[in-house]
Amino acid sequence: MWSPFKVLVFALVAASSFTPVHVLEFCTDRDCHSHDNTASNSQLSPNTFKSRWNISVSNLIQDLDRFRVSCKKLIEAFPIDVVDGNFARSVKNCIFSKSIPTPLKGPLRLAAASKEVIEGILDLDVAVTQSDDFLHFASGGRLPPGSIPLAHRYGGYQFGYWAGQLGDGRAHSLGQYTNRKGEVWELQLKGSGKTPYSRSGDGRAVIRSSVREFLCSEAMHFLGVPTSRAASLIVSDEPVTRDQFYDGNVKTERGAVVLRLARSWFRIGSLEILSQSGEIDLLRKLLIFVIDEHFPSISSDDPDKYLVFYSTVVNETAHLIAQWMSIGFAHGVCNTDNFSLLSITIDYGPFGFMESYSPNFVPNTSDDEGRYSIGAQADVGLFNLQKLLMALSPVLSKQQESKAKHIVNGYVDIYHKRIHQLFKAKLGLLEEEEDDGYLIAFLLKMMEDTQSDFTMTFRQLSEVSAQQLHDRDFTQLWALEDLSSHKLFSDWLSVYQLRLIRQQTDSDLDRQQRMRNVNPRYVLRNWMAESAISKAEINDFSEVELLHHILSFPFVTQETAEEAGYASRPPFWAKRLKVSCSS
Repeated sequence: MWSPFKVLVFALVAASSFTPVHVLEFCTDRDCHSHDNTASNSQLSPNTFKSRWNISVSNLIQDLDRFRVSCKKLIEAFPIDVVDGNFARSVKNCIFSKSIPTPLKGPLRLAAASKEVIEGILDLDVAVTQSDDFLHFASGGRLPPGSIPLAHRYGGYQFGYWAGQLGDGRAHSLGQYTNRKGEVWELQLKGSGKTPYSRSGDGRAVIRSSVREFLCSEAMHFLGVPTSRAASLIVSDEPVTRDQFYDGNVKTERGAVVLRLARSWFRIGSLEILSQSGEIDLLRKLLIFVIDEHFPSISSDDPDKYLVFYSTVVNETAHLIAQWMSIGFAHGVCNTDNFSLLSITIDYGPFGFMESYSPNFVPNTSDDEGRYSIGAQADVGLFNLQKLLMALSPVLSKQQESKAKHIVNGYVDIYHKRIHQLFKAKLGLLEEEEDDGYLIAFLLKMMEDTQSDFTMTFRQLSEVSAQQLHDRDFTQLWALEDLSSHKLFSDWLSVYQLRLIRQQTDSDLDRQQRMRNVNPRYVLRNWMAESAISKAEINDFSEVELLHHILSFPFVTQETAEEAGYASRPPFWAKRLKVSCSS
């Protein structure tokens, strides 16, 4: 039916999903069944979530005056821009520019806050978020003690072409916070005003893009994907003009700021700008800093430390993109300036979770040529890693550079092995059989032909019993009903059933539970985000709060989510939705 080559292609570019109908695990606002946490440490039931943070409330910081950050390590490690001021300019021979946030114009409103981030990472009592002090702190109007706000200088390849100096054009790093667990997190405001890297921009972000960033960064964490985090979302009445689809239809929207966190915001473009500018001593200094701070397994005395660093980034980037694919996530703007050196997902813009399965799914209407389609993400990852090698070349010997090329040539094998493992898990397959890749590719091709829903196809396969599979009983399983319309579905299902039967020590309930642990019932579909945004723009943040809660437990069936239709067939109007780079 399909050649081995096509099987490999589909295995590389595919992703799928399902809906639970048999043996449902329902949770309500008051209670929720516990959820087997084998897929990710992030998959917690609501009860676990509540008890986890309520145990030590007395140890949390209840006064923002006691919350301190530090910029000392960053400022002492690197030269700082010698020019002051937030006016746009070309910057040389530094990593950061000092830049004071421009406070949002009031009145200010707290649209959302992540209790897990506020209490679990920042050690703050979540009650603090209800204060005026927090509103100003999280929107740029009040700096925490110890803060010397910085804007980061970086460059990048955008849509395949070198774009020169880019940098934090509307983001300010407030400093590093070391929490009670010894973790170091860098706090950053997004939408907090102009910096030297704003170019022609106004330094602001609007409500629609900020809601999406807040919700998706937290949703990705609970899906088990490495990501930056979001602590809060503050909205204002400050007017911000945007041409959302670059068609001349300029509209006035409202400004918002997201307080976001990451272990580091350094990205491939952080190194590229230094290499391209010939600032090789500073390139070495930044590399040594990143390795010492974030790659503890690499010895600073190792003469091949840059090579080991590169090998690690290649491996972890392949794994990250495989995880994206396994949940149907398309980043939308995979430029080198949006790829983290720590291989976490950052800079949520025109992303999308694929609905009908198609390797050609492009979430970003600004991407006319489909460069960043979901099926191209693995290739783009390779392109970005090749550009990273170019940036590292000035500090590598000829022999090391040759070894680095060999390392990056292994990227495809690393990616293929990981995507194969992830999709086997999505189908509940144990051990390894020769035809497993074919079984996966066969399914994905049928999903493409029938335009089956990615998330719910896999989820419903997770919930359906062996008896239902045998009887072809897919009543009320809308995604499987769509899939079963394929003329070869019965052939595939017979092969799949035989594969499961050969797992002799595996019970049907164990298989279902394993699959439910890796196949979410809920992802942040664009229509869900759009519904929450429409309400948020009239100061109704109820759906933002609802989505934030539901997406914190994406593997558990929740009554409120079912009532909202979040696992139902997407509404017809969802197909007309567009997202762009305008934010």
